[in-house]
Amino acid sequence: MNKSLNSRLRQELHVGAGLIVPGVANALAARIAEQAGHRVVMVSGAAIANSYLGMPDIGLVSVSELVDHVAAVREAVGIPIFADADTGFGNALNVRRTIRQLESAGANGIMIEDQTSPKRCGHFDGKSVVPTAEMVGKIKAAVDARQDDDLFVLARTDARAVEGFEAAIERAAAYRDAGADGLFIEAPLTCEELLSIPRMCPGVHFCNMVVGGKTPLLPRDELATSGFAAIGYANAGLQAAMLAMQKMMRHLHENGSIEGAENQVLMFQERQAALDTARYRELEMRYA
Repeated sequence: MNKSLNSRLRQELHVGAGLIVPGVANALAARIAEQAGHRVVMVSGAAIANSYLGMPDIGLVSVSELVDHVAAVREAVGIPIFADADTGFGNALNVRRTIRQLESAGANGIMIEDQTSPKRCGHFDGKSVVPTAEMVGKIKAAVDARQDDDLFVLARTDARAVEGFEAAIERAAAYRDAGADGLFIEAPLTCEELLSIPRMCPGVHFCNMVVGGKTPLLPRDELATSGFAAIGYANAGLQAAMLAMQKMMRHLHENGSIEGAENQVLMFQERQAALDTARYRELEMRYA
């Protein structure tokens, strides 16, 4: 199954595809994304840090926690999964082990970035990056470590905030030449920068639309026309869920009941349908 999904992911990711890739924090979010019609999801490191740890995205998630989340998502959905592996959890040798673990857990694509460790959210200030040669070594290690050549290695650079836009383009080209299947220049600051990336550095490009972040939010058609293969919304679902939870918790605290806010929750039967409860009941009847 993993091999066929690896191939399927590669078929989805071509120049100009403009595929929307929502970020998910857990298996529940992945189920909801799949049910909404999305064809690929990304297990977001930031989303895990925020939802599982209740902490900001500053490199606190461990590789074992990420692997466990990817495995749970793999069991929950039948679509390709990207795993956000941050900096690879160490040097090039650590990257090899990280790739093997995530591939075994069910990831079909894996993203690694060139920040120093501990990393920061791509839209935070105060980032720093490793030398280009060090990241090139990590990419080569990732490519060599994969058990299936169709596993998609996505190389991200955060150099825009540190070394400037031109340097970020140069790094992306170096990472492509090192064997990365896809490229992601994080946090360009203007529409002109964002839209010029696929032209300035030919390849299979990913971009990230962060609501409230540093990059302008552009529609899918415009991004696809400029050449982007995938358009990530790494934390839009999580941000929506957090807002909904804040509203409900405040309502309960202030009113002492849910009265007046019933339309803000998924009804019991709808919740069970989203969780595929009927299938588990069938299995229970089969084996009980």
